[in-house]
Amino acid sequence: MTETFYVTTPIYYVNDVPHIGHVYTTVAADIVARYKRLMGYDVFFLTGTDEHGRKVEKTAEQAGEKPLELANRVVKRFQDLWVKFSISHDDFIRTTEGRHKKVAQALFSRAKDKGDIYLGRYEDWYCTPCETFWTQNQLNDDMCPDCGRGVEKLKEDSYFFRMSHYQDTLLQHIKENPDFIQPKVRKNEMLSFIKDGLRDLSVSRTSFSWGIPVPDDPGHVIYVWIDALTNYLSGAGYLSDPDKFARYWPADVHLIGKDILRHHSIYWPTFLMSLGIPLFKKVFAHGWWTIEGKKMSKSLGNFVEPLQLTEEYGVDQVRYFLMREVPFGLDADFSRKAMVGRINSDLANDLGNLFNRSLVMATKYFGGTVPARGKVNDTLQRTADDVFQRVDLAMDDLAYQKALIAIWELIGAVNKYIDETAPFTLAKDESKGDELRTVIYNILDTLRVITLFIFPFMPDTGRKMWAALGIKEPIESQDLSRSYQWGSLPEEAELTKIPPLFPRID
Repeated sequence: MTETFYVTTPIYYVNDVPHIGHVYTTVAADIVARYKRLMGYDVFFLTGTDEHGRKVEKTAEQAGEKPLELANRVVKRFQDLWVKFSISHDDFIRTTEGRHKKVAQALFSRAKDKGDIYLGRYEDWYCTPCETFWTQNQLNDDMCPDCGRGVEKLKEDSYFFRMSHYQDTLLQHIKENPDFIQPKVRKNEMLSFIKDGLRDLSVSRTSFSWGIPVPDDPGHVIYVWIDALTNYLSGAGYLSDPDKFARYWPADVHLIGKDILRHHSIYWPTFLMSLGIPLFKKVFAHGWWTIEGKKMSKSLGNFVEPLQLTEEYGVDQVRYFLMREVPFGLDADFSRKAMVGRINSDLANDLGNLFNRSLVMATKYFGGTVPARGKVNDTLQRTADDVFQRVDLAMDDLAYQKALIAIWELIGAVNKYIDETAPFTLAKDESKGDELRTVIYNILDTLRVITLFIFPFMPDTGRKMWAALGIKEPIESQDLSRSYQWGSLPEEAELTKIPPLFPRID
């Protein structure tokens, strides 16, 4: 039976426009999904939108439209952006869909019937932007400890989830599954939070109506966190496609930003425990992006518009930069100077120049066809073997930067091989014809391997390189675990000269 891999992004809130943070998470999920498909996995990749809650209701009112009208408009922006960024998601879940509402209500009722959800009264400080309640002791100078903005005192009847009941069970699970919360520094933060004592969680609201009604009590709507988090079940076919759900659940990894880690590593698993549903395998919280050293903000005028970035630099160039600039999991700073540096050095000089000059040599010496195989170069083969092992380990750890560093070592090895074998010198000596054929074949075949490695990161570039090498089978159909090995480039395949992959930026 084919091994499965289920990866999710958070579902993105529709009261604001897509930004570079949304792109970062979604590209990261796309890369690991594409990589696992190349490794023969049956992959399910889910993303979507979170469309309920007080913020959406208020934003729609201010815009003079209905909440669903606002949601439809913003959802299209996300969907169009994912097409632009070559995102290969298998499903796009919306919390306003019937299949999702059915799941959220069914699970709420099940937890309530079990006695894990009960009616009470809530009185505490509420941060609307964060959709989070805080006690007086948790506030920082009477401001939200997460975002630093103002809070308001709210009193309302509310249903509560007995999260406190699962504190010890959750601690035990984290202890027995050390990779459950990643990276480690975030796990330690969550352990500290849990050990301070979990309170029961408010899971309904009566102060607004834009949400999924609580079953048998329509004056309450299900609070955003239970509503939103259950998308990982409804999107995977829970209640609507039992075979699909059995195939993909539990999720292998929830990819999120660090600001919603508490909700994913504490609220979500305790709710699943209550329902008797197996826990997901891992949640990975990445860092935030600043812009030229400052927090991204429309008011500061430093908001990075993702589509504008692609127009300036190119889609694959942006995808590469986001994953190469800093280790995934740490905070990162975006600067145009750094992006131009990466494009000119790594992409234009290293990869692009290597690929284009290799095709030029093959065209000049062998009429634009792949020459016959010769003796494999041991150094290139050992390097490719080592890179494959390192890339595979790095992708399991979501260490995208490490994977790219390893791939670029193979690029460096080919450039060194060209310098050492000097095919332009061999071509001047007719007695060196066999040696020249071997050298050019080794160069082109290693480029085939490099193309497979970079495809998950830069899919459009990967397809261009694949086609230029004259390979007829789609790159998506390749089995990386076997085809990375030497000698699979077809002899006499017709090469195609293409424009520079990555034009230099002045």
